[in-house]
Amino acid sequence: MASPLEIDEVNENKGSMWDLEQKIDQPMDEEAGRLRNMYREKKFSALLLLRLAYQSLGVVYGDLGTSPLYVFYNTFPHGIEHREDVVGALSLIIYSLTLVPLLKYVFIVLRANDNGQGGTFALYSLLCRHANIKIIPNQHRTDEELTTYSRTAFHEKSFAAKTKRWLEEQAFIKSTILILVLVGTCMVIGDGILTPAISVLSAAGGIKVNRPEMDSGVVVLVAVVILVGLFSMQHYGTDRVGWLFAPIVLLWLLLIGGIGMYNLSRFGGNVLKAFSPLYVYRYLRNGRKKSWLSLGGILLSITGTEALFADLANFPVSSVQIAFTLIVFPCLLLAYSGQAAYLVDNLDHYQDAFYRSIPDRIYWPVFVIATLAAIVASQATITATFSIIKQALAHGCFPRVKVVHTSKKYLGQVYIPDINWILMVLCIAVTAGFKNQSQIGNAYGTAVVLVMLVTTLLMILVMILVWHCHWILVVVFTGLSLIVECTYFSAVLFKVDQGGWAPLAIAGVFLIVMYVWHYGTVKRYEFELHSKVSMAWILGLGPSLGLVRVPGIGLVYTELASGVPHIFSHFITNLPALHSVVVFVCVKYLPVYTVPEEERFLVKRIGPKNYHIFRCVARYGYKDLHKKDDDFEKKLFDNLFMFVRLESMMEGCSDSEYSLCEPQNEQSREFMLNNNGNTTSMSNVDFSVSSVDSIVPARSPSHVNVVTFQSSSHCTDIDELEFLNSCREAGVVHILGNTVVRASRDSRFYKKIAVDYIYAFLRKICRENSVIFNIPHESLLNVGQVFYV
Repeated sequence: MASPLEIDEVNENKGSMWDLEQKIDQPMDEEAGRLRNMYREKKFSALLLLRLAYQSLGVVYGDLGTSPLYVFYNTFPHGIEHREDVVGALSLIIYSLTLVPLLKYVFIVLRANDNGQGGTFALYSLLCRHANIKIIPNQHRTDEELTTYSRTAFHEKSFAAKTKRWLEEQAFIKSTILILVLVGTCMVIGDGILTPAISVLSAAGGIKVNRPEMDSGVVVLVAVVILVGLFSMQHYGTDRVGWLFAPIVLLWLLLIGGIGMYNLSRFGGNVLKAFSPLYVYRYLRNGRKKSWLSLGGILLSITGTEALFADLANFPVSSVQIAFTLIVFPCLLLAYSGQAAYLVDNLDHYQDAFYRSIPDRIYWPVFVIATLAAIVASQATITATFSIIKQALAHGCFPRVKVVHTSKKYLGQVYIPDINWILMVLCIAVTAGFKNQSQIGNAYGTAVVLVMLVTTLLMILVMILVWHCHWILVVVFTGLSLIVECTYFSAVLFKVDQGGWAPLAIAGVFLIVMYVWHYGTVKRYEFELHSKVSMAWILGLGPSLGLVRVPGIGLVYTELASGVPHIFSHFITNLPALHSVVVFVCVKYLPVYTVPEEERFLVKRIGPKNYHIFRCVARYGYKDLHKKDDDFEKKLFDNLFMFVRLESMMEGCSDSEYSLCEPQNEQSREFMLNNNGNTTSMSNVDFSVSSVDSIVPARSPSHVNVVTFQSSSHCTDIDELEFLNSCREAGVVHILGNTVVRASRDSRFYKKIAVDYIYAFLRKICRENSVIFNIPHESLLNVGQVFYV
């Protein structure tokens, strides 16, 4: 059910004012259309595409490229019985790489990016723009006018429209989609823990291959030291050393491809018959359950595929496709084929197939490059973890943590200190606790396949709502994807007790944290939404609001983008004075990757002019960061002053009156201002709403209540601007609501645990809003209230 609409003001706008508005709107619509076309039709030259394809190697393909370090050992952890098993495993690897990374992700899933952003929450944001499935209903129709708010239209009788209506009517389906997204996000976080562990440990294992007498504990110690160094350097970001990543990964891929060609020429190309799918059938038929269980190891050949999608930012899809098809895919096929050729003649070297297949002359150079490639692969997944947690924060699905932008050039490069140290501790615990690649590999495979399943389920909705695909294509894509992924999932389920429990336990903890936080956030929003104050009550108090209006400006922060929040009434009923100017400030995040700076702020007036009450809505995308500086307050006031000038220009200097009457008979137009000084007018609003949110109490049509405020001719925009400036100089006070959520007495025990303990604990340890908004302590005023759910 749609939330009730709050009527902030009803103005009679006639004559020249309407004409001026139409003139201003027309160029704005044309400009918005031009910008949208620029986003959609951006072209890249062939040379630029090749350069971007080269750069994408270091960011996107590090994880997928280091898989040859550990795949065959995890496929045959107990040894190889027959040479045909090696050929069968190679055949499975070849077709896994072809079906999942190449066909599904590179050529299909990457096209489902959200203006270049990938990952689970990017898909969710894309769906939220095409259907009203967001749990927190804080979007407004003006948000759809953003240049980055792109979405496709469809016919009302189409299958997409029917699916959209079905999703919007089912609250259970909305919650299910959100839980799916949270599960995928938690598995990506698990990926950020397990990738560094298995990649670095596998690379460091090369020391023991060349020095067999060395104890395994030394290898683990070396891996731990590398991991500590890796996580300790995260606060510098990847901007300074990112230029090294692409040449490292390119050199690594060329090396493993060259070593594969060397082994094929040395041990014969008989294994190339694995390109026939017949050997997949033979392998599974002959080995039965043992071959089935080995799928958990073969699954590791496609790890990093989800990171490929999550790290898509800053690269056009075509460049990523070129890099994979021309470099990554051929090099990986050569690397696995070469290892298979070596193993056929050396069945007892299954534990260290990669390092033992390296020619002696280049062993140590390859070891160094392997270690560097493992670090790059780890860095890519850690960065993806930071990015997806930032997206979860914007959707209200993660506790407030400190987010630092590490690059001025790239919007998506962020560093989250608290998460970084948690990842480091868990990563070291996994590395030192499991000690061998096999158990870590089982854990890794579980996390990877679950993320893939979540992506497949979300892609079904994307294909219907966004792409408008025919249902046959949707069924084909879904069927093929689920056959492959469910097959792998069934294999990893048998290894839950052999390390597969680790990502499930980690994801379970993060899922509880994220879901409980989101539940508390939704309940707090619903409390504000349903307890907001009627404008009739505000207007009944008169221009002074029944208080002494003292010089200054009060910024009242609220999560509501419309209506007067409950904390305001709580404030004025408990204190004898109020500031001369009141601005309700709403900072909200939209399901878009970014909001252009010139479109960030929306300003409007609430009530008559002599009340001096305004609203400012600051909009951000899930990649944007609320900066810790004075720019926010400065831009807010700049927009407020510009709004006053523009409003006066529209109305003229003649007398004007504000008429307030029954909402059933009136319509209003709201004039909003963006950073360019341009206006955006909202479409006419139907005011047939419940009496709770009306300007005046609901009465029968025969009892129309009209309140008229006459403004004198000398009250010009100059006077009001001077008044606002003098109030600003007198001081600005930031008023924040501190809503405490508690479970009611008759709640079930699990609800009491979730709300009174888990959510309360998370609220206690997370960052305060005053810190996020960079509010000076001496200018802060907290208004407390308790809400029972």
